[in-house]
Amino acid sequence: MKINKSIVAVVCIVLGSLKGLAQQDPHYTQYMYNQSILNPAYAGINDYMSTGILYRSQWMGVEGAPQTATAFLHTPVAKNLGVGLSFMNDNIGPVTENSVNVDVSYTIRLGQGHSLALGVKGGATMQEIGLFSKINGTLPDKSDIVFSEDSSETLFNAGVGAFYFTNKYYAGFSVTNLLNNTYLEKNNRKFGSDVAHMFLTGGYVFDINKEWKFKPSTMLKMATESPVSVDLSANALYDEKLEFGVTYRLQDSFGAMVNYRITPKLRVGYAYDYITSDLNYNTSGSHEIILLFDIFYKKKVSSSPRFF
Repeated sequence: MKINKSIVAVVCIVLGSLKGLAQQDPHYTQYMYNQSILNPAYAGINDYMSTGILYRSQWMGVEGAPQTATAFLHTPVAKNLGVGLSFMNDNIGPVTENSVNVDVSYTIRLGQGHSLALGVKGGATMQEIGLFSKINGTLPDKSDIVFSEDSSETLFNAGVGAFYFTNKYYAGFSVTNLLNNTYLEKNNRKFGSDVAHMFLTGGYVFDINKEWKFKPSTMLKMATESPVSVDLSANALYDEKLEFGVTYRLQDSFGAMVNYRITPKLRVGYAYDYITSDLNYNTSGSHEIILLFDIFYKKKVSSSPRFF
């Protein structure tokens, strides 16, 4: 039976990550618009509630390629105290993960507009590995002890983070997957595990003139037995409504994004990544959509808003 090369490529990636004992967290190009997906300290740092949906379809044209959707909410609940809630559905090949996470953050006001937020994250992931139901029973070899049957289990995990910010710039550091869960355990052997991920983020808002702002940002992602992922972005903001820019992910992709504030409360964005890695021969790229809705507790929008 002829097997689709796209399926084989994705299965090899999934099985390779299992053998390497390192399950990668999903990544987003538009992370700068809601950093609570990376850092629990970000939850509630603004004086309004922020909700939204972020969806990414990676490697279009490759069957079984990653598809990730996240719904989130974060808000201040008391002086200097914030909370967040997020739901994520992540699919790659035969692996499906549904996660729910709760964030709690506390902000320390350092004076002169400088603040440091500290946060913790806790949650659970319902993971299903259905190799044969999702690849028509053709791959892999069913005699392999690892893949003799489908797997389903619930895993718990935690994370921590810090976020330093002013109205003009920010720097963040966070660690996820602190518990290093193992899965696919057969005969006292483990064939896969979550590993800790470290994220470093930073950005600055430059005022060019009354109408234009320039917003460079960066993100570094580090995980055991994986190369460091480096994201570099440069956006221009016009009239505090229209934002557009370019992005580059080292040795992986480059792309463009656009974001528009439809109303003071509603914003929508889109990003496209052109793949430059070895997968580019088989995919038209990756697409990402974000929808953000802010609920203001005060009658007026802040006179000195932050643009991150």
